Amino acid sequence: MQKIKTVAIVSLSSGIIGEPFVKHELDIGIKRLEAYGLSVRFMPHALKGIDYVKEHPEKRAEDLLAAYQDPEVDMILCANGGDDTYRLLPYLFDHDELKKAVTDKVFLGFSDTTINHLMLHKVGARSFYGQSFLADVCEMDKEMLPYTRKYFEELIETGTIRQVTPSDIWYEERTNFGPDQVGKPTPDHPNQGFELLQGPERFSGKILGGCIDSLYDFFDGERYGDMPVLCKKYGLFPSLEDWRGRILLLESCEEKMPPEKYEQALLKLKSTGVFDAISGVLAGKPMDETYHTEYKKLLTEVIGKPDLPILCNLNIGHARPRCILPFGVQAAVDAGRQTITFDNA
Repeated sequence: MQKIKTVAIVSLSSGIIGEPFVKHELDIGIKRLEAYGLSVRFMPHALKGIDYVKEHPEKRAEDLLAAYQDPEVDMILCANGGDDTYRLLPYLFDHDELKKAVTDKVFLGFSDTTINHLMLHKVGARSFYGQSFLADVCEMDKEMLPYTRKYFEELIETGTIRQVTPSDIWYEERTNFGPDQVGKPTPDHPNQGFELLQGPERFSGKILGGCIDSLYDFFDGERYGDMPVLCKKYGLFPSLEDWRGRILLLESCEEKMPPEKYEQALLKLKSTGVFDAISGVLAGKPMDETYHTEYKKLLTEVIGKPDLPILCNLNIGHARPRCILPFGVQAAVDAGRQTITFDNA
């Protein structure tokens, strides 16, 4: 991989970046990207607003395909998350549209973008999980959060991530995103580093997974009744053979899933047999550390495999700050040394 020169921004889940009430954040993000010397392109429908993007999944798919097909685009950056990117499935898979379009570009996003990562995995494309344009580049503090910025800069400078270590601090989530908050920090707290709940302190495999809320929706139709149907139709959840030897990433969203639902989500995953196939589990720090203790207890109890390594408190996903994890490359986890190292050879 090489240094990123042109970034294409796509709205694959929600059109929020096209709304006037986030323009102050949008302006911050554009200035930061341009300060890196990057050429910034918003794909044709990315800024059309919440209602339009919601009503036109085919246009969202169009933007993703166009970004992959544009030879000048080096990186595809997701604007933000949301909750219905699964609706792109027919427009990306009915005629192998995505498979025909993908090239070796950097794709970065998290949250509902979990679904897009699994779409890309299905067609053999690498991707990077952990940050988005609105949540990270448009951070309203005086600068991007230092830990977050470190990994974003590594990705745009080298096209990859070599190693992840814990952040020394974590930040509370903003409760107010108004223009008057620009330049204002949020409270921070000491971070405890990676925590090995059980199993060997060293394990390895290619990482795959993402937001547990999105993964639960693969199997539960409470949010969208047709989502499990479509995910099954297009075979989006990887087969057990595909999961074999991989590391499952699980992190939870801003909805702060109650422990009862978290248990149900783990049970759904367990019913697929995935925990019998993988080599380990990585769990992200919950936002504001809500239900942190309860989630850890459920991970060990529900999975019920004491020899399976489970590493918690990663700075990935919805709790700030955020690192970036490459999918599709071999990762070596060392809980003792507090490192996750990637084989980018």
